[in-house]
Amino acid sequence: MIVVTGGAGFIGSNLVAGLEARCIGPIVVVDRLRQGGKWLNLAKRGLHDMITPEQLPEFLERHEDDISAIFHMGAISATTETDADRIFENNFRLTLDLWSWCASRGVRLIYASSAATYGDGTQGFEDDFTAKGLAALRPLNPYGWSKHLFDRRARAALDRGEVTPPQFAGLKFFNVYGPNEYHKGDMRSVPAKLYPQIMAGEAARLFASDRPDYPDGGQVRDFIWVGDVVNVMLWLYDTPSVSGVFNLGTGRARSWNDLVTSLFTAAGLPPRIDYIPMPAHLKGKYQYYTQASMGRLRAAGYSAPFTELEDGIRRYVQAYLATPTPYV
Repeated sequence: MIVVTGGAGFIGSNLVAGLEARCIGPIVVVDRLRQGGKWLNLAKRGLHDMITPEQLPEFLERHEDDISAIFHMGAISATTETDADRIFENNFRLTLDLWSWCASRGVRLIYASSAATYGDGTQGFEDDFTAKGLAALRPLNPYGWSKHLFDRRARAALDRGEVTPPQFAGLKFFNVYGPNEYHKGDMRSVPAKLYPQIMAGEAARLFASDRPDYPDGGQVRDFIWVGDVVNVMLWLYDTPSVSGVFNLGTGRARSWNDLVTSLFTAAGLPPRIDYIPMPAHLKGKYQYYTQASMGRLRAAGYSAPFTELEDGIRRYVQAYLATPTPYV
């Protein structure tokens, strides 16, 4: 049995699809659907069960002999969330509880960390999993802090010789884009936000730069196709000897201008971009550059190529966004 927390969410539902395609399971999803279209992320799947987060502790106890791995994708993922107590309980405390349960029962744990742990990037983007390397990072928001705090807790458990899950892997997701993110509102990727606008004849709007070393739209990110993220998680499932905290990007930064130009091209339209002022609440907290160092994951044995930005955007538009049912 495979348990996927946050399994109705963006990355989680893509992972569930990948597990199902490989006939890995049975699969149990832990999530809340609430109102709206989030249920469509799972509409094509055949699940063994679906439970709420509140039901998880009792479910784990009843099925402790059945579960082989937990993929923990569930979290409050909004970088704009300001209730730090709520973030701590959901992102740190629940992860720690799962870690302890997996360690005591010999169950593997693969969990979502985040590139937000790197803060403004001045300390680089090396996934250094030493206590010293982790201590140098300064996240810019409560979400990034909560993810960073758990990475440090996992490192401390190793250094103290505590019992750990037989395999654990924390994945520092960079800028993931792809289908099944439509329920995320303002936290959707830029392609998902802009596609309806450009198809309505509007120009794409990007933040102007307020730094002389970056042109407007020249701010760069490490954009990664969600299918590549799933491939890495499935590889980790197939490779139980690999543990640690790893970056998960492509290792190649691309500009917002590149992304938007690719979006227009995939839609068969000429590029039109308007630049708007950087909002005051983002000044000093906006990342102008992110690029995952992928050396540690490669050294661990992952050798598959990552999808080029233009290819990923084309696939996203033509196989999903431009179709009547844009779900995996």
